[in-house]
Amino acid sequence: MAREREQFTCQNCGETYHKWQGRCDACGEWNTLQASTPEAVIPKGLSEGKGRTLTFTALDADISDYKRNLSHIGEFDRVLGGGFVPGSSILIGGDPGIGKSTLLLQAVAQMAMKGAPCIYISGEEATQQISMRAARLGLASAPVRLASANSIRDIIASVEKATPMPSLLVIDSIQTVFADNLPSAPGTVAQVRASAQELIRLARKTGTSVILVGHVTKDGQIAGPRVLEHMVDTVLYFEGDRGHQFRILRAVKNRFGATDEIGVFEMSDAGLREVSNPSSLFISSPDRTISGASVFAGMEGSRPLLVEIQGLVAPTPQATPRRAVVGWDSGRLAMLLAVLDTRCGLSFSGSEVYLNVAGGLRVQEPAADLAVAAALVSSASDIPVPPGSLFFGEIGLSGEIRPVGQADARLKEAAKLGFTTAVIPAGSKVKGAKMKIIEVGHLREIVSLFTGTAAPSRAASV
Repeated sequence: MAREREQFTCQNCGETYHKWQGRCDACGEWNTLQASTPEAVIPKGLSEGKGRTLTFTALDADISDYKRNLSHIGEFDRVLGGGFVPGSSILIGGDPGIGKSTLLLQAVAQMAMKGAPCIYISGEEATQQISMRAARLGLASAPVRLASANSIRDIIASVEKATPMPSLLVIDSIQTVFADNLPSAPGTVAQVRASAQELIRLARKTGTSVILVGHVTKDGQIAGPRVLEHMVDTVLYFEGDRGHQFRILRAVKNRFGATDEIGVFEMSDAGLREVSNPSSLFISSPDRTISGASVFAGMEGSRPLLVEIQGLVAPTPQATPRRAVVGWDSGRLAMLLAVLDTRCGLSFSGSEVYLNVAGGLRVQEPAADLAVAAALVSSASDIPVPPGSLFFGEIGLSGEIRPVGQADARLKEAAKLGFTTAVIPAGSKVKGAKMKIIEVGHLREIVSLFTGTAAPSRAASV
């Protein structure tokens, strides 16, 4: 019999190597490779025994009895796509202390008080500690079944014998659960993968929705093997800045709903509270006049969201001016400064540039280019953005402004909040806008809005 060859597995990302090395090439972490033997030998072929015949169904099968279970937290249900799908598995990650356990405890308590049986199993806290948090949140009377356990065998046996069968099962967290048939410690790649697989199988078998809480690395990614995110149906990230009271629940994968959907919460002494109109929190008054501030009408999933972009251009004697960005891509800012310099003749080589997205929100949409450019030009010229104005549009390397999708939804949200003017890309298909529309086709037109004269093009002069 051939001897099993030793291999080394990264405990951060799950990548395997045939020999030890100090740094994992896949994730870049140091000293995360541990020796292990292959968990299974890949068979050369199947035996002669016959397999079980599968039962096939049509695409138009009856799904009337396959209804979602609501958490009765509107923002949570929005991110999930309308509630928990029976038999689904959800992975939620976030920084320590951001409020993951608080959010899930509120969700199971609300469901239990509405008549849906729920089980909350913690591998990190004792049941008395969870009860103390529930009392602080005013949820002590909710009929939630609590347990503190780490063995996946005990958890599955207890859930399968539970009466009635739970509609929702919360495991906090998957890194603390272990399978006793594996020799590795809890939190290792093998343990996380095996425990998650057993819990997903349990969800499919019983129709129970399972939420797995995952730890994150220093880069903000869910710790453990990357295959874990492929195994589950939905992956959620709970984001936020400790300096702000707002928390963002973001869906990055959802087999039963839209991706990039967000839910906005506000942290308070009584737990997390829903924010039904987040645009009013991330922007100042539309009538405020101050240089270096513009309003961006963005889209987060299916939700239009207005945020304030703040820019500051300050002269400096330093040979290498500083570029600081909070809430936006620093590489995209460098590209935008180069376009303003080359195509519009605005030089920032002798100035420090600071950019901030108000409220602690992170904007990833390219449509924010136009709002960022407006904030920078406004700060450089010390001329305020016209009151009641907003911006959205993508800027190309030649300085052209490209249309973006869902313009009608963005303008409708802006009109509801009292904005009167929208600066949008030329060619945008807008229907029934209840505000003044200014269409621009090139970045030089944005500069002329503040200076009153057309900006020279450095490329043309050369």
